[in-house]
Amino acid sequence: MFNPVLFKTIKKYNSKLFFSDFASGIIVAIVALPLAIAFAIASGVSPATGLITAVMGGFMISFFSGSRVQIGGPSGALIVVIFGIVSQFGFEGVVIASMLAGLMLVIMGLLRAGNVIQYMPYPIVVGFTSGIALTIFTSQIQELTGMPGEDVPAELLGKWFFYFSNISKIDISTFGLGILTILITVLWPRIYKKVPGSLIAIIVSVVLVSVFDLNVSTIGSKFGDLEMSFKSPFLPEMSFELIRKLLVPAFTIAMLISIESLFSAIVADGVTGYRHRPNTELVSHGLANIITPVFGGMAASGALAKTMTNVRNGGKTPMAGVIHALVLLLFLLFLADLTNYIPLASLAGILVVVAYNMSEWRSFKSILKNPKSDIAVLLTTFFLTLFVGLNIALPFGMILALLLFVKRVMETSGIEVFQHEEENKVSDVDSFEKIEKPTGIEIFQIKGPYFFGFANKFEAVEKELHAKPKVRILKFDRVPFIDSTGLKNLRSFIDRCYRNNIFVVLSGVEPQVLESLEKDGITNLLTWDNICPDIEAAIIRSEELIHFMELEQDKKNIKYSNNYP
Repeated sequence: MFNPVLFKTIKKYNSKLFFSDFASGIIVAIVALPLAIAFAIASGVSPATGLITAVMGGFMISFFSGSRVQIGGPSGALIVVIFGIVSQFGFEGVVIASMLAGLMLVIMGLLRAGNVIQYMPYPIVVGFTSGIALTIFTSQIQELTGMPGEDVPAELLGKWFFYFSNISKIDISTFGLGILTILITVLWPRIYKKVPGSLIAIIVSVVLVSVFDLNVSTIGSKFGDLEMSFKSPFLPEMSFELIRKLLVPAFTIAMLISIESLFSAIVADGVTGYRHRPNTELVSHGLANIITPVFGGMAASGALAKTMTNVRNGGKTPMAGVIHALVLLLFLLFLADLTNYIPLASLAGILVVVAYNMSEWRSFKSILKNPKSDIAVLLTTFFLTLFVGLNIALPFGMILALLLFVKRVMETSGIEVFQHEEENKVSDVDSFEKIEKPTGIEIFQIKGPYFFGFANKFEAVEKELHAKPKVRILKFDRVPFIDSTGLKNLRSFIDRCYRNNIFVVLSGVEPQVLESLEKDGITNLLTWDNICPDIEAAIIRSEELIHFMELEQDKKNIKYSNNYP
């Protein structure tokens, strides 16, 4: 259930693994540093909050992780949700929502939900991430261009109308610095991959601002002297009403974290060859999000960019993530004042690159060539994310995922009927055997889960049948499970058959399904003699029942002839 990878790998830890993790941990910390600050400012909280989250969240996610290489911290996917919470409830709301999300993640992990979440339909994931990416990009235009104005509309279309109406007010120095940051961030890896382009871009921009005395906004000019340190553990005042209002945003945070972190772990598995533990991963993120806000942080998640940086630079165990958090801690304690000189345009440029990488536009374009159902799901989640908000889009997307699942299962499920008027040979698809089928038997081959989306197919098939058999065999060998609706439907089917003097025999029932039938009392309704291990035994039993019916009919005929000589 909860089995952190670190506790296993530490038993065989050696100096070779340590030096590999140490080198990777330092590089990942260098990558994470500007991202933590940028994500925090974009989320509407202080840069210190981003660094605290990177330290505390990153440490706990790696320490308790179900993956060897997962790196946690502030996430671009959470920016939109956290910004909305800050706008409505302040930082205290962020703390409460993050802790609630953490509690949800722990429960999800203990209930083994990780095995389900990682199979979220891809069009939904792409719809969310593309919508979040465009929202992040839109939110950074003002800082990137240096446009003045305090009353920027909150909604997406309103922002773009504002930008176009104020395009003449772009500050050339600020905009140039932002574009330079984007170019360096994108092009630097072609020169030297070990040092991230975002860090080089920030160093260059700080030097340019200092040397040429550029009049651009910086972290120091916007936020003033920041207290870049851990806060004493605290809990904000909570009320039932406040918790109730934050439940939906907290659920959104929990689902985004679970989707992003498990997706990151799956991709890392494909590169490293290891297999992560999804439920342990959820619990580790839950613990991180319960504890981190207590020390002044916000919600944290595993992230693909930092995780893959760890993999590419030789990280072998969760110690690399622990070391990355400790390096960030040293920066927070001794060098944090340097962040005051970072231009906001440079952070906006970094976030523009992050948004581009998140957009998955190639996947978006590819899905548009898929079946119409996938296109509908993609566009629905995308536009809901943009214009309604993630708090609505995510639950709606989950419902769409369920409907999509039911649709796909329905497409692979069905009933084939072999009637007694047909040939006396029935092809058994599983064993390719030819089975003798006497007249008077009707065989229903049920394919797929017998659940609420499938149950009513029986009635539809019955209406198409005209001949009345003596025995109906339900071939259950391809039914992996049956739910309560299926049980109710099956009982109704058996009752209808009995009312029409038709016997029902089951064959090849899986143990899990048989257990459900027994608990519901259907086995008593049928009697155990009419539940057979395979189709051959079911046909033999059907012949016995037909013979019994013929004897009973003969007795009635004799009685009738004695009464009327």
